[in-house]
Amino acid sequence: MAALATAGVFAVPASAHNSVWSVTCNSVSVHLKDYDKQATNSVTLQIVGGEGVLAFNPDFGGSYTYDESLPAHDTPLQLHLVVKAGDNAKYNVDETKTSPVCEKPPTTPPPPTTTPPTTAPPTTAPPTTPPTTAPPTTPTPTATTTAPVAATSSAPASGGLADTGSSSATPMIAGIAAAAVVVGAGALVVARKRRSSSHR
Repeated sequence: MAALATAGVFAVPASAHNSVWSVTCNSVSVHLKDYDKQATNSVTLQIVGGEGVLAFNPDFGGSYTYDESLPAHDTPLQLHLVVKAGDNAKYNVDETKTSPVCEKPPTTPPPPTTTPPTTAPPTTAPPTTPPTTAPPTTPTPTATTTAPVAATSSAPASGGLADTGSSSATPMIAGIAAAAVVVGAGALVVARKRRSSSHR
């Protein structure tokens, strides 16, 4: 019973070894866990063909993780992983995986460049000078003299005829004219009397 129990205790850690790794076109991932911490465990990851070692750890203890990008490549890469378990060789790993070439996105060809036809610049007519128009003439105001109109009164003068604007000397002139008529008539009468007396 004691021997079986002892064998079971040692078997538990041994059965817990776990190694997982994967490769894509541009990266590689390695995950090792549940290894015996008391044993000397080592890991080596390299590119086949002399490209160099990507990872190396001579004593990683109970676990190890590696996640890195791969160098750009135009041809497939061969990756070689070697894991050595210090407690039991049956948990060793010696595998090779291929990293394919990443597909490039399709490139859309640029549209054809067409040179536009060269067109002569439009000819512009010379600017025309607008006709000059004479400034409007301001009519000269005519001087109008407004003479004051003499107010005429049509009302008759008190005790006489209406004032017709004649001078006050009119009665005297009329009297002189009447006297001249009388004198002339008298002279005519005298002359007739002389003629009649001479004929007798």
